[in-house]
Amino acid sequence: MKWKLCILLVGLLAGGCATGPPPEPTLRAPAGTAPEAVTLMEEGNRLFAAGQWEPSKQRYEAAIKVQPSLAEAHYNLALALERLGNRAEAKKHYLEAANLAPGHKVIWNSPPLRKYGEGDPIPKEKAFLDPHPQ
Repeated sequence: MKWKLCILLVGLLAGGCATGPPPEPTLRAPAGTAPEAVTLMEEGNRLFAAGQWEPSKQRYEAAIKVQPSLAEAHYNLALALERLGNRAEAKKHYLEAANLAPGHKVIWNSPPLRKYGEGDPIPKEKAFLDPHPQ
């Protein structure tokens, strides 16, 4: 009996229950967003959560047409584009979202933006034992 439990635990620790990193959350439209853009964003987020990347992409694109300065729509569009395998276009929208929302912590600290950005957007404090002094 103990060996069965050990095998089960080893399987779980080896990743038997792992499903990969959690998906990035989509962003909601902020207060003051045009009502039509809010509706499109909500529809896009619902479709994105259901794994329907192409329809969600279309809703985010439509929201951007209604309100081109909506950083959250650009960010969500980038998430959908990345799921569809269009990384070059996703990069453009991650960067556009960051440019439109310079103080937006979720956008600026997101793993996708860090992957595509020009280095770390948030300066790190120098550690005392840093082997690579700046």
